Amino acid sequence: MCTWTRRTSPPPAVPEQRKQLLPFAALSASYFAHIGFFNPYLPLWLKELGFGLFAISVLTSVQSATRLFAPYAWGTLSDRTGERVKLLRYGATAALVFSLALWFPLGPVALFVVLLLMFTHTSAMMPMSEAALAHLVSQGGAFDAKRYGRVRLWGSLGFLITVMVAGWWFERFGMGHFPAWTLVTLAAVVVSVWLLPDHKEAVHHDDDHPAVWPLLKQPTVRWFFAAVFFHILSHIFIYVFFSLYLDSLGYSKTVIGLLWAVSVLIEIGWFFTQGRWLPLLSLTGWLVLASALMALRMGLTAGLPLVWPLLLAAQALHAITFAAHHTVCIALLSHHFPGRLRGRGQALYTVIGYGLPGVLGGLGGGVLSSALGLASVFWLSGGLAIVATLCAWRLRRLEHLSAVV
Repeated sequence: MCTWTRRTSPPPAVPEQRKQLLPFAALSASYFAHIGFFNPYLPLWLKELGFGLFAISVLTSVQSATRLFAPYAWGTLSDRTGERVKLLRYGATAALVFSLALWFPLGPVALFVVLLLMFTHTSAMMPMSEAALAHLVSQGGAFDAKRYGRVRLWGSLGFLITVMVAGWWFERFGMGHFPAWTLVTLAAVVVSVWLLPDHKEAVHHDDDHPAVWPLLKQPTVRWFFAAVFFHILSHIFIYVFFSLYLDSLGYSKTVIGLLWAVSVLIEIGWFFTQGRWLPLLSLTGWLVLASALMALRMGLTAGLPLVWPLLLAAQALHAITFAAHHTVCIALLSHHFPGRLRGRGQALYTVIGYGLPGVLGGLGGGVLSSALGLASVFWLSGGLAIVATLCAWRLRRLEHLSAVV
C-alpha cells in the first residue's frame, strides 16, 4: 500500500539539485501564467465576439481534445529521440506563431483550427516536464512531495498573478486585448523553455521499453484512473463554466478574477507546506478526501452562489480538491509507472484525466447549460465527485487488502 512516510523520506536537496530545479520552476511559472489568463477569460472573450453558449463550449473544449492524442504522441517521440528539451522549445515557439492569428477576425471554424494548432503544441508540455521533474524529486523510490511542491507552487503563483491582473485589465479596458495577452504570456513560455539546459536523454528503443498494458490490467491501476477520470471531469466544469456562471449572476470581471485568485492563493500555500500535511493520510486516503470535498464544493457553488462567504469557502477547498489531489496523483504515477514507464504514465494521466473529461465536460456542459441553465452543470459536477469518491474508496480498499495479504 502506498503511504507517505516521514522517516524514509528522501534526504534534503543539495545546492546542485536545487539548481537543476530552477529551470522547471521558471517553466511552471510562465506556463501557468499563460493558463491563468487564457483559460478563465477565453469564454468571456468568445462571448464578446458574439458566439453562443454551445459554440463557446465547443471552442473551449479544443484544448481537452488535443489532450486525447498530443501528450502520448509527443511523449513517445521524446522517448525515441531523447530530445525532450528541443521538443519543448519547438512546441512553445510554434504555439506563439499560431497565436498571431487571434489578432484577425475569425469565424468559428477558423478559430477552431487556430486553437487546435496552438493546443496541439502546448498540451504535452506539462506532461513532459512533469515526468522529468518527478524523476528529479524521487530518490531511492520515494517521492519527495516537499521539493515537488516548492517547484509546483511557482506555477500557481504565475496563475495567480495573471488571473488577478487580467481580471482588472479586462474590466477596465475590455476583452479586446485578449490576443495581446496571449502573445505576451506565450512569449514568456518560449523564453523559459530556451533557458532549460539542453540535455539529451538516453534514447529508448523498442527492446528497452517495458510494456504498459500489463500495468493497466491491474485492478489498482484501473481504479486509480477511474477515480482520476471522474474527479477531474467534475473539476472541468469549473474551468469551462465558472467565469460564465459568475458573470451571469452579475459578478464583475474583477471579482471573478479575485475568486479565481483565492483558490490559487490557497493552492500556493498548500504546495509550500504540503510536506507537513500529506503524511497524515495515505495516498489513497487523500484521493477519497479530495473527491468528497469536491462534492461539497460543487454543492455550495450550485446551491448558494450569491452567499459570497460560502462561495469563498468553496473556492478555498481548492487546496485539497486540486492541489493535494494533483500531488497525490503524481506520486501514485511515480509508484505505478517507474523508470522508463514514467513518461507514458504521465501521458495516460493527461489523456484520461484531462483529455476525455475536458471534451465530455465541455460539450456535455454546453448542452446541459443551454437547456437547464449554468447552475445545472455544477449540480452534475457534484454528482460526478461522489462517483469519484466511491472509486477512490474502492482503490483504498484494494490497496489495504493487498497490504494485509
